[in-house]
Amino acid sequence: MSTAVTVRRVTDPHDPALAAFGRIQQDSYYAPDMLIPPAAFPYLVAGGGRGPREDRILVAEDAGGRVLGGTVYHLLPEAGFSSFLAVTREARGQGLSRALHQARLEEVRARGLAGLFADSVFPGRQSAADRAAEARTGMDPLARRRALHALGYRTVDVPYWQPVGGPDGGPLTDLDLLYHPLSGADTVPTALVAGTLRAYWTAWLGPQRAQREAEALAKRAGSDALALLPATETPGYWRKG
Repeated sequence: MSTAVTVRRVTDPHDPALAAFGRIQQDSYYAPDMLIPPAAFPYLVAGGGRGPREDRILVAEDAGGRVLGGTVYHLLPEAGFSSFLAVTREARGQGLSRALHQARLEEVRARGLAGLFADSVFPGRQSAADRAAEARTGMDPLARRRALHALGYRTVDVPYWQPVGGPDGGPLTDLDLLYHPLSGADTVPTALVAGTLRAYWTAWLGPQRAQREAEALAKRAGSDALALLPATETPGYWRKG
């Protein structure tokens, strides 16, 4: 990464960097309506999130203060969860994503948390329409999964889906759960996965629904620990089909 680029946390809800990052998010992801809307960014940095989580937004800026990328992530009781990270097309390949990711990990480590979760579309379950839409952003899901692996993420070997967001509001099943363990372990405790997702989902599902969904995921796991696979792979549950 160029030394002229700095990464900083946004804490002022009136900071113009929030709108700039919002535009990057809209331009960088093929389905921006599935993400936290930029209109909510001021609310997040002001500490308005509900449930057992703290919301964070970081931006990467050049020497002139131009926003080149950013990330939205959440600190939860046991681990962090990344909602989104992106940089502008012209800034790709310059190390900005790694710099943003490392800045997140520094706070996760300072908090004594176990690691950072995220979810990401698996190419083999993405529809043709979504693949075409993603191509228009200059990205493709396979390249993204390779990049996530290079950052340190691994696929959690568990049947995972977002409880809402799919057809007719049902579960969204084209995603895999990823995890970057600070310990470098090749497994993750099922209790950590379920507990982190419960805390993450509580903000938008409510505590009772989040608890039910987390318990269902733990039941699907079927063991106390889950293997961490290369981030380019999908869990065995999907490969059996």
